[in-house]
Amino acid sequence: MPSLKDVVDLVHGWYPPATADSWDAVGLVYGDPEQPVKKVLLAVDPTPEVAAEAADWKADLLLVHHPLFLKGVHGVAATTPKGRTLHTLAKADCALLTAHTNADQAVGGVSEAFAVALGLKDLVPIVPAPSEQLDKLTVFVPADAAAPVRAAVAEAGAGRIGDYDYASFTSAPGEGRFRPLDGASPMIGTVGELETVDEVRIEVVLPRGRRSAVVRAMLAAHPYEEPAYDVVELADPQLAGVGTGRVGTVEPTTLGGFAESVAAALPATQHGVRVAGDPDRPVRRVAVCGGAGDFLLDRLAGSDADVYVTSDLRHHPAAEFLEKGGPALVDVAHWAAEWTWLPVLDQLLRGALGDAVETRVSAISTDPWTMRL
Repeated sequence: MPSLKDVVDLVHGWYPPATADSWDAVGLVYGDPEQPVKKVLLAVDPTPEVAAEAADWKADLLLVHHPLFLKGVHGVAATTPKGRTLHTLAKADCALLTAHTNADQAVGGVSEAFAVALGLKDLVPIVPAPSEQLDKLTVFVPADAAAPVRAAVAEAGAGRIGDYDYASFTSAPGEGRFRPLDGASPMIGTVGELETVDEVRIEVVLPRGRRSAVVRAMLAAHPYEEPAYDVVELADPQLAGVGTGRVGTVEPTTLGGFAESVAAALPATQHGVRVAGDPDRPVRRVAVCGGAGDFLLDRLAGSDADVYVTSDLRHHPAAEFLEKGGPALVDVAHWAAEWTWLPVLDQLLRGALGDAVETRVSAISTDPWTMRL
């Protein structure tokens, strides 16, 4: 039987907390990492009603998208809705885990699940996520001094690639040429005479923030008074498939027909599906963003998308966006869009944990709107 820590590690492997926005609050909110997990309930919001469902089902973990505590608090008394949620879970010995903006951008995350639910194919992020900024250091060194130079730059932070460290490349020997001038104190050679030395070329990648430390370490370990080296900034490779929102294609249709397919694909809400644009407009290329997505309007205004699907669009930004002649707009319930991720997460957990853990998607709609007249 897996422990809570095992499940948390799985989720964090799929949706690394380090990729969450700086303002966000993700990760394990409540629970003993060593406690066993037999049942996991999945939901969008950690409301008191969802907490009660978790307790009644005797869940060991409630895994949600939206944080329970996004801002600092000074107490969690059961006199508040958030306090009641936590007290309900605590009494039931049910842990609470949040994957929010770290799940939004990920492969298989919220926006991607939303796009797949709407039938989009050939998906790419609207805004690709940048990967860590890297440099590459190249240095030439006598063959017998290569090992200490490689060790020095590795200890200073170079050569770390994923789950590996001390990574470097050393090419076949070449010839280094130089002539020491007056004032030099050469380790090899004589002042005023041309010297040729068998050297190797060492190449190593490093985080840009460690550039100064790595260069200092290389200079300190290098036997030469004036080593030959260069540092180049590497182009951002971008993390494949990771980023904000998704854009893809659907079978050719009209805006009206596409909006009907959106309504059919999502769980029903009182909010429904709102459409801005000519119902007969051709639709082939679609952009989506799970959750509140009006922050992408400026970026999409001049794009080749025929329609943009998201939630929580406001009057003035939407009106000004349409005036620019860009994509049509489809506005859906925030909860409904993000709910599409829960079945995906459910399958991931089942595939990773097998029969050892029972999983379930909450049947409670936490969309706040209950009536439309």
